[in-house]
Amino acid sequence: MTWIYSLGLLLGRILIASIFLIAGTQKILNYNGYLQMMTSKGIPFASVLLLGAIVFLLLGSISVILGYKTRIGALLLILFLIPTTLIFHNFWGLPAEEASLQQIMFMKNLSILGGLILLVSAGPGGCSFDACLGRFLRRS
Repeated sequence: MTWIYSLGLLLGRILIASIFLIAGTQKILNYNGYLQMMTSKGIPFASVLLLGAIVFLLLGSISVILGYKTRIGALLLILFLIPTTLIFHNFWGLPAEEASLQQIMFMKNLSILGGLILLVSAGPGGCSFDACLGRFLRRS
């Protein structure tokens, strides 16, 4: 693995996971607001699902950023992203003036989903806790 490949994966991991880390933090800081928004969308068990979303967002993003169990962290973010995209960015069911923005948000989420799938496929790269731990264990 070349250093440019490892550095690229590190930078990519940080950039792609930062949106989820911020989102998880915002959901904690404005828990009641997010709970009210989810309830208004008719989401059952909104408080349980919001708590689950926070856990997936924080664990997944920290895992991806650190490169520790990156594939599992990316899968957590994928499991968060798919229903979120379908429920909150359903542009096909909106009036034209709202649909355009929601279609952009939907496509943004699909792009992020693509990046997460690449992480699941490629792994964390050489600049990661997983790689360091692997090197340490091989020496032992």
